[in-house]
Amino acid sequence: MPEPYDVITMGRIGVDIYPLQTGVPLARVETFGKFLGGSPSNVAVAAARLGRRTAVITRTGRDAFGDYLHQALGEFGVDDRWVSAVPEYPTPVTFCEIFPPDHFPLYFYRQPKAPDLEIRGEELDLDAVRAARVFWMTGTGLCAEPSRTATLTALLARAERPYSRARAETEDSRARAETGGTPVHDGTPDGRADGGAPAAGPAGSRPPEASGPPPRITVFDLDWRPMFWGEQKGGDGEAARAHYREALAHATVAVGNLDECEIATGERDPRAAAAALLDAGPELAVVKQGPGGVLAVHRDGTTAEIPPLPVDVVNGLGAGDAFGGALCHGLLAGWDTGHVMRYANAAGAIVASRLACSSAMPFPHEVEQALAEGLVAPATGDAP
Repeated sequence: MPEPYDVITMGRIGVDIYPLQTGVPLARVETFGKFLGGSPSNVAVAAARLGRRTAVITRTGRDAFGDYLHQALGEFGVDDRWVSAVPEYPTPVTFCEIFPPDHFPLYFYRQPKAPDLEIRGEELDLDAVRAARVFWMTGTGLCAEPSRTATLTALLARAERPYSRARAETEDSRARAETGGTPVHDGTPDGRADGGAPAAGPAGSRPPEASGPPPRITVFDLDWRPMFWGEQKGGDGEAARAHYREALAHATVAVGNLDECEIATGERDPRAAAAALLDAGPELAVVKQGPGGVLAVHRDGTTAEIPPLPVDVVNGLGAGDAFGGALCHGLLAGWDTGHVMRYANAAGAIVASRLACSSAMPFPHEVEQALAEGLVAPATGDAP
């Protein structure tokens, strides 16, 4: 069987048409930039920037924007073999307005239907989905058929494959060969072979990857977009909550902001929301609180509450996707929960300091520099 992917994401893709001016309403914007967009696609880009082998399962229109997205994925090092065209529907585009530090309205053009909601279960490469070290899906994928059934089919396929230690050790041997002998996760909840503290290192430095077989992680990005749910637009999300709970039963990690956690669980208090997410099935709940930082709670009792990294925000729209790609990277590395969250926070803060999203995803040395300095330096020159 081919080498498993580190990360496979599934769901939304489109073209971001973002202003190259800040503090200006769309009616007065004169120049725009064109970027790859869509949260799970951006997560795949973010993980690829950090050195992971990634692919995305999605669909585009059969048009020039669809061609552009294939080109952009290739340039970012994301495998596009499962990106297919839907002739009936155009590739979606998204506009935004940029009013730092915290107002970034989005305008989605996904009518009459987005091609990425036409993903079909019978077309999935379930062997690849089962084998992936991380599988990442989103709440938006549950908002319409046939995407909803396809997403649940992928989740069930992940659940069907029992985690064999012999198989995991084989995968670990392959991973060692790839990295010149660098070991990866040992399968314990916090990635430490003996359950003790991780090896100490200089402030902000990346800890070594843990030894042993790699983990198999299924991430549910709660990703609540009420405008995608038709009759749920402006509603309380009760119908969405039922679908969310079905998906949560098959996830090992759930990640979302307070609004998304409330849709999924009915709880808005961060600790109550984390507890409710764990009760629904996952082993790790990650609650993003914006200026309040991030709370991560593991079923084994491990808790990490990490404040945000200081940053002068330019555009906050891609920060969550950078956080997601870094979360995958850290979990695959087997780092302790606190370091994973600090690393992901730093990656998100770096993107928030830049204008673009996909092209702004940081490289490892940039994340490590931000951690070492304890802040994100303002972008200079023509930084994306």
